[in-house]
Amino acid sequence: MKTIRGKLVVYFFAIILLFQVTAISIFVSSNELTDTYNDSFQRFLLLNKISRHASELYSTTKSFVNEPNSENSDDYFEIKADLEDNLSQLSETFYYIETIEMKNYINLIETFIYETDLTVGSVLRDDTEQYMNHLEEAGNASDYISESTLEIIELELTAYQSFYEDLQQRDHNFMLFIIFLFLTTIILAIFFALWFSRGITRPLGKLSAAAEEVASGGLEGEPVHIRTNDELRLLGDTFNQMRTNIHDLFQEVQDQSELDRLVKEMELKHLQNQVNPHFLFNTLNTISKMAYMEDAKSTSGLIDSAAALLRHSLGDIDHRVALKDEVQVVQDYFHIQKVRFSERVTFQLNIDENCLDIEVPQLTLQPLVENAFIHGIEGKEEGGIISLVIYQKLGKVIVEIRDDGIGISQETVNQIISRTKQQQEHVGHSTGIGLTNVIRRLELFFREDHMVEIESELGKGTVIRLILPYDKEGL
Repeated sequence: MKTIRGKLVVYFFAIILLFQVTAISIFVSSNELTDTYNDSFQRFLLLNKISRHASELYSTTKSFVNEPNSENSDDYFEIKADLEDNLSQLSETFYYIETIEMKNYINLIETFIYETDLTVGSVLRDDTEQYMNHLEEAGNASDYISESTLEIIELELTAYQSFYEDLQQRDHNFMLFIIFLFLTTIILAIFFALWFSRGITRPLGKLSAAAEEVASGGLEGEPVHIRTNDELRLLGDTFNQMRTNIHDLFQEVQDQSELDRLVKEMELKHLQNQVNPHFLFNTLNTISKMAYMEDAKSTSGLIDSAAALLRHSLGDIDHRVALKDEVQVVQDYFHIQKVRFSERVTFQLNIDENCLDIEVPQLTLQPLVENAFIHGIEGKEEGGIISLVIYQKLGKVIVEIRDDGIGISQETVNQIISRTKQQQEHVGHSTGIGLTNVIRRLELFFREDHMVEIESELGKGTVIRLILPYDKEGL
């Protein structure tokens, strides 16, 4: 049953069918009792008719003997015909027609009719001696018929007494049946009412509790499971989908809000770290051209790298760029630091060119490389090595920034991953962007968690590993 309305219709017709079956049973039982009573009553009437017609036929025969005219003759034959008709009905009415009593009774009636016929015939032949004898025999037969009729009626009354007792027993049983039916109907009605109402109120209770939970802010509760196969199940599934959509939308709004906050924070740090950056950028370009004209090529290259790094940091921080552009910025940064620190710092690149077309948030790699330089290598008197490695693995693009610097404690690694040091971490000199800022922007950009791994050992160095989705269609 797919609908509540369908259930109600089925329950209604089930109750109607129950009452109809009961009514038919009562009707059939009543008809049987009525037919039995009617048959018994018809037998009483038939016996009474036979006794009455036998007496009338004997009286008519005597009248015909005294006055043998046509009127008495017609009456005789009419009553005789009625008696013969009654005799033929005996075999149809009495179920114990084959008993000795009934056979004797039928023979007695036939003998009576025969004697009356002989009497009438003797009168017509004017045989006085014969018709007087036959009339006497007919009178005796008529008396015997009356006596036999009373005996059979007594037998019928005895049988009727049994029938009456059976009728009383049936009436008692019928009363018990009515009481049983009444109680059963009430119990079934209460059972179906409780069962049906429970099938409605229980799911509604679950939905109400879940709605109160959502109203209080609980968007991550257990889904509502409704096992009925009707509109309530659809309502429960729709509610679960609605709560999931609200949770996803709320999470998306939170993520977007955090992303906006990070962008605003980075923009603020940009403003704090910049003194008329466009003027500075144009000045650097002018100095680079003058150095090139004066044949100071190393100086010109250094200025070009600084200008490129500045140009990249001045771009829209919320913009997405190709990974190869981020690698180019890192190379410019390597060039600047190589000039600054000469042989103290070694920079290495090991890059799979097939991985460079995927898109990432702007200023993703350079802050991580700068973080490795500032916190890993710069403090070491003997310097160190910083490597940028990009390769494919298991459907992902892996970006590793490695250094052999002073390393990071496991506690600090855990704080960085969980972003508990977001407000206290050191930031880069060139962009003002911190490590946790980069991690969070990656997670928001790709809508995934656990995109960054950090492996470090004090005194031996650090590896920061970015695990980026590999969109083959875009490569």
